[in-house]
Amino acid sequence: MKHLFTLCIITGLTQCTLAQAVSRPVHTYSIVARDSVTGEMGVAVQSHWFSVGSLVTWAEAGVGAIATQSFVDPAYGPLGLGLMRSGKSAKQTLDALISVDEGREVRQVAMIDANGVVAVHTGSKCIDGAGHIAGRDYSVQANLMLNDKVWPAMSKAFESAQGDLADRMFSALDAAEKAGGDIRGKQSAAILIVKGTSTGRPWSDKVMELRVEDHSEPLSELRRLITVHRAYDHMNRGDVAVEKNDIDGALKEYRAAEAMFPENLEMKFWHAVSLVNMGKTDDALPLFRTIFAAEKNWSLLIPRLPKSGVLNADDPTIQRILSISK
Repeated sequence: MKHLFTLCIITGLTQCTLAQAVSRPVHTYSIVARDSVTGEMGVAVQSHWFSVGSLVTWAEAGVGAIATQSFVDPAYGPLGLGLMRSGKSAKQTLDALISVDEGREVRQVAMIDANGVVAVHTGSKCIDGAGHIAGRDYSVQANLMLNDKVWPAMSKAFESAQGDLADRMFSALDAAEKAGGDIRGKQSAAILIVKGTSTGRPWSDKVMELRVEDHSEPLSELRRLITVHRAYDHMNRGDVAVEKNDIDGALKEYRAAEAMFPENLEMKFWHAVSLVNMGKTDDALPLFRTIFAAEKNWSLLIPRLPKSGVLNADDPTIQRILSISK
C-alpha cells in the first residue's frame, strides 16, 4: 500500500507521483489555531509516541499551520505549506493533497492558513475513537483516544480559554488529557507558534517552538517550558531596553523574568551585571551574593567581562563584587 507520496509542485498540481514507504503510527490529539488579533498561527500536540513534534507540527509565518497525524505522512507539512505559500487556501491545499494520497483513509490532517481558513480530514480507517471539530480560527482532531469526548472537550476549552495563543492551545491539550486522552497513555508533546506575517527572517518569525521528546508527564513539562520561554522573553526585552537606555523598563523586565524562573542563576547574574553597568552597584551586590553562594564559578567570570565590554566597571568595583564571594 502506498502510504507516503511525493508531490511535484510545478504548475499547481499538474505533475505528481506517488512513492512507496511505510507510514508511522503517530496517533495523537492536536490543535491548529490562529489568533485573530495578532495573526499568530500555531500547532500543539501530545501523543504516546517519541518526539511527536518532529513529525506532526508544521508552520510558517504568513503562510499557515499544519498537523499531520494518525498513520502520519510528514510530507503533508512541507508540501502543504508550499501550496499555501503559492496562494492556495487551506481547503484547496488539503483537498489537493488528499486527492493524490492513496493512504488518505488512514490519515488525519488539519490546516489553517493566514486568512483563518480551516480545513481538516479524518480518514474513515483512522482507529477509533477518532474525530475532529473545526471552529472559527481553529481545528481540534484526535485518533486512538480512550473515548469520543476528547475532541469536544478540546473545542470547548479552546473557545473558553483566556490568554494568548499558547495559553489557549495548551488549554485544549490539557482538556484532552482530562477527558481521557490517548488510550495508550502519554509520552511526548510539542507547541509551535509563528508570526502572522513573515519578516523574511525565518529565525525571528517563530514566536515559540518547544518540544518534550520523552517524559512521564509531557504536558506538565511542556507547561513548565512555556513558562521558561516567557521568562527568557522578558530577559530579551530587558536587554533591548538597556540598549535604548530605558533603565526602568529594563529592570521591570528582568524582575519579571526572575519571578517566573527564580531558581535560574544566569538570569540573576546578567541582571546584576546590567545594574553595575547602570551605575547601580549597590543594588547588584545582593544578587551577586546569592549567585556566588549557590555557584562560585560565576565569580570567576566577573574579571573576564570588562575586556569584551560586557561589564563596564573599574578595578575597584570588580574587587568589591568579588569580595562577597570569599
